[in-house]
Amino acid sequence: MNSKSVISFKEAAIYQHKRCILKDVNFEIGEGEFVYLIGKTGSGKSSLLKTLYADLPAKEGEAYIAGYDLLKIKKRDIPMLRRKIGIVFQDFQLLYDRSVEDNLAFVLDATGWKDKTAISKRIDEVLQQVGLPHKRKSMPHQLSGGEQQSIAVARALLNDPALILADEPTGNLDPETTNDIMNLLLDISAKGKTILMATHNYNLILKYPSRIIKCDEGTVIDKTTRS
Repeated sequence: MNSKSVISFKEAAIYQHKRCILKDVNFEIGEGEFVYLIGKTGSGKSSLLKTLYADLPAKEGEAYIAGYDLLKIKKRDIPMLRRKIGIVFQDFQLLYDRSVEDNLAFVLDATGWKDKTAISKRIDEVLQQVGLPHKRKSMPHQLSGGEQQSIAVARALLNDPALILADEPTGNLDPETTNDIMNLLLDISAKGKTILMATHNYNLILKYPSRIIKCDEGTVIDKTTRS
């Protein structure tokens, strides 16, 4: 695995129970790259994402992410791997009974942060990054859909992950808000963060062209190297 690679798969296979979902998986994603993941429903996109955070097993070949060998990772190391991955979901997955600040503090507390001053400072930093420092005390229901997704992006950034997995992050947003979230993600990537974004929205790919990998016919095709 190249020292600058955040993800590296070589001749890998991905299984759900005993069924092989994807085989001959070969692709590499480097630091600071923004890459789209596309493919029809049922093509294995979700299985690939689940494998990246060690929810499904990778078998055969090689599979590395954020310095971890997915073929050899021990159960006790999976929480540490997941700390190196920020995940942004389509449906935000905020806790609606607590404020923005408390949503973010909850994650830091769950990942071992103890110092209240450090927690407060980190919350300030990620809210600045997504342009919403003034929403710190707001409840999620007081935010627009775009603001809620921006808070979800802030949450993904909390532990300064090596990689952000964005699973259809604009799927529930109107076109204008979609542009806001895309610009936010591309800006984060431009500052050195690796982002892999699953999407069905081909207009988005045309508007914001970047590298593409595709789940198709039981494997993963790197559209930059093959047609």
